[in-house]
Amino acid sequence: MCELLGMSANVPTDIHFSFTGLMQRGGRTGPHKDGWGIAFYEGRGLRLFQDPVASCESEVAKMVQHYLIKSHVVIGHIRHANVGKIALVNTHPFVRELWGQHWCFAHNGQLADFSPARGFYQPVGDTDSEAAFCDLLNQIRGDFPERVAAEDLIPHLLDACAGYRAKGVFNCLLSNGEWLFSFCSTKLAQITRRAPFGPAQLKDAELTVDFNAETTPNDVVTVLATEPLTDNEQWDVHQSGEWTLWRLGECVARGQVQ
Repeated sequence: MCELLGMSANVPTDIHFSFTGLMQRGGRTGPHKDGWGIAFYEGRGLRLFQDPVASCESEVAKMVQHYLIKSHVVIGHIRHANVGKIALVNTHPFVRELWGQHWCFAHNGQLADFSPARGFYQPVGDTDSEAAFCDLLNQIRGDFPERVAAEDLIPHLLDACAGYRAKGVFNCLLSNGEWLFSFCSTKLAQITRRAPFGPAQLKDAELTVDFNAETTPNDVVTVLATEPLTDNEQWDVHQSGEWTLWRLGECVARGQVQ
């Protein structure tokens, strides 16, 4: 299984602290050594870094850790290959254009007997994850040729996620840069940090940050991860079928699919 990392914030924020913890799980404190990737939205642009090697050993990952990019929305992933060979082309997150926006997707899980119909979007690699992403975008593009609000998409996203979940494990993060959507099939946790801020200690590395010294009283930052990244904070563990929609660090919609 893979692990996910997401962030939604109301001010441009760097994710160095959480990224450092996740990278240790890519071959050092965890088995997810088959590649990693992270995408940072900057306005309408998107910075994407990927490497098909263990993140704990990746020179690209070390560069990203020291390159303090600030963003409102981030999606990251470390891979434990189940479907598809270990290769750059199979490394999450995946990105496609829809409605003149960069859509970004990462998946944790495995889908059995999954062969979606071909459409406008087609996988470049050979993972079930990218196939699901292309299938999802084909459904959205077919139902909504023009841009609509995220709230109008929710019923369609949930129908698609329920279908993928019926074929296996489907934990995912999805964004178009304006919002961040999550769906939990088996594992996902979240923490929202706001004033009063305090210190946080990573589980997977000897690193502590005092967020009170790094933030302003108005900052709101939500981090999502497959497993909690810190051991001195209270994370909200999502239930099977639970979904969330985040905008500027705040949860604007939430529910559960049975």
